[in-house]
Amino acid sequence: MDSQGAALAAAGTPVLEGVPQHLTEVMDCLATVTAGIARRIARGGIDEQLDGGVGTNADGDGQKALDLIADDAYCAALAGTAVRFYASEEQETAVMLNPAGTLALAIDPLDGSSNIDANVSIGTIFGIYPAEATAEASFLRPGSELIAAGYAIYGPQCCLVASFGSGVLKWVLDPETAAWVLVGCGLTVAPSSSEFAINASNYRHWPAPVRAYVDDCVAGADGPRGQNFNMRWVASLVAETHRILTRGGVFLYPRDDRKGYAQGRLRLVYECAPIAFVITQGGGSATDGEQPILSRVPAHLHDRTPFVFGSSEKVARITAYHDLPERESSALFGKRGLFRS
Repeated sequence: MDSQGAALAAAGTPVLEGVPQHLTEVMDCLATVTAGIARRIARGGIDEQLDGGVGTNADGDGQKALDLIADDAYCAALAGTAVRFYASEEQETAVMLNPAGTLALAIDPLDGSSNIDANVSIGTIFGIYPAEATAEASFLRPGSELIAAGYAIYGPQCCLVASFGSGVLKWVLDPETAAWVLVGCGLTVAPSSSEFAINASNYRHWPAPVRAYVDDCVAGADGPRGQNFNMRWVASLVAETHRILTRGGVFLYPRDDRKGYAQGRLRLVYECAPIAFVITQGGGSATDGEQPILSRVPAHLHDRTPFVFGSSEKVARITAYHDLPERESSALFGKRGLFRS
């Protein structure tokens, strides 16, 4: 726990303003650990190397030193709170922290770790459920049953964004005082934007509806959409989410025909459900390309899913492409006028 957070906790003062009382302890804990991680990231390369490879996680993905540092820090700090079960992307199974706890917390301790050495924004993603009798019952449920979710982004600003089921709040970590300052309530996703985010290098592997959507965007003002678009891709889910929550747009990580990507690559429990909760609370939409993410029930803790989220109009348009017969899923279909706004 950082000194500012420890001092506030000792004084009985909430670290975060605006959090429901029954979640104050856990959210303050998350905020305090996040502030400590932000400082370590800012000093990366001075005191320690955070981007060194240290093996693979339970799902076979490469781990960096910072992945494990963050996981250990959150797990240790939450042990004294109301969190009964702690499920981390970095661990194969959920951990029981407090047998009498009433909450179950799922977390991606360090999202976008491949960007650590490039000094690109990375983050932490979390979702909180009411705890059930077992870890499986606590986490293998639709994201619509989340009671809180959010993310931290470590960038030019360190921000914490969260929803407790009635809108989206944003705090900024003050670098001078190390205190979290509430700077936004009721954040919303812009209804329209000229931006879309996808890794275009995988174009040849995508299903036809996704290729058709991107073709129509790339065609710009001369295509069926009649306007120019900008493509973004940061390879950090938190960074993509923060941009979309700030100025709208849409993010696509579809399933594709590469080995291991048949169900997409992002984790439903640790990444997609929490982000979908925040985005929908901000007036946006989130699907797997066809069905709402928040209605999906994971088969296991590390279940993966395709993921599409952002401005509702754009997400609905992508769903419409998936509803077309395969022979119609081409940019040419749009030229006949179905998707003109």
